[in-house]
Amino acid sequence: MIVRPPQHWFVRLFTWHGSVMPQILFRLLLNGMSLVALALYPWLSQHSAHLTLPPFSLLGIAIAIFLGFRNNASYSRYVEARKIWGSMMITSRSLIRQTLCAVNEGQSPKLAANLLIAYAWTLKHSLRGSSARQDLSRLIDPLEAEALLARQSMANMLLVKVGQFYAGLLRQGKLSELNYRNIDENLNELSRCLGGCERIANTPVPFAYSLILQRTVYLFCTLLPLALVADLHWLTPFVSVFISYTFLSWDAVAEEMEHPFGEGANNLALDAICTGIERNLLEMTDQSPLPPLKQVDRYYNLT
Repeated sequence: MIVRPPQHWFVRLFTWHGSVMPQILFRLLLNGMSLVALALYPWLSQHSAHLTLPPFSLLGIAIAIFLGFRNNASYSRYVEARKIWGSMMITSRSLIRQTLCAVNEGQSPKLAANLLIAYAWTLKHSLRGSSARQDLSRLIDPLEAEALLARQSMANMLLVKVGQFYAGLLRQGKLSELNYRNIDENLNELSRCLGGCERIANTPVPFAYSLILQRTVYLFCTLLPLALVADLHWLTPFVSVFISYTFLSWDAVAEEMEHPFGEGANNLALDAICTGIERNLLEMTDQSPLPPLKQVDRYYNLT
């Protein structure tokens, strides 16, 4: 996620880091056809064989509409993913608050906090395909961590452990039936968050839909100079690159937001969210030291 300080509008026009320009720079070479069009224009004029603008105008409008639909679909996935992680943070705080109020004795609140922190980090690693070994080892018993690492769904098994922890408190008489019922509702909410993340991660935008749109965009950008050269002549490369930049940028942003759990510039800052959850729960249970807040890197990217 790009987190930049406020900029003057003119300075922002020349911003490189955080834009999609690095991703689409090679694709803009499709406009090398502009040079070909300029070279062939005299020959095309003699044979009246140049393309006209009206078909490209209609096609450009259609592409813009479909790119808008695709951007909306991708952004909806991004917003839903952020809401799910926001719900996880709220539910984790509620669980620790309920634990502190109902069982404010011994190590129970601290154990619950560590399990919930481990759950958040494990889900993050699962979504990004990274190893959860280091975070699990520092938060729970090393033997339990090794056993969890062998599981197919570590986050789900951690949620089972959290449920077993509270069920144990109920059997020991440290938790009333009413409090346990309220806690179980929050555990169900964490389970819904897990299912929501898995649904987004495992259900991509239909491949054929993206493929058709990209083929159309690339073909449009390649052939556009042949239609512009008759009217613009040597200005053809500049206008063609500007139009292509617009379409290719929309496509690149939509493609990146389709997968909101990655580490790209337009993905969710899951490391920062998990660190926020950890800091909140450790502070609520009087544990220290608190992990430092995540900071943006030199390119203003917050992972």
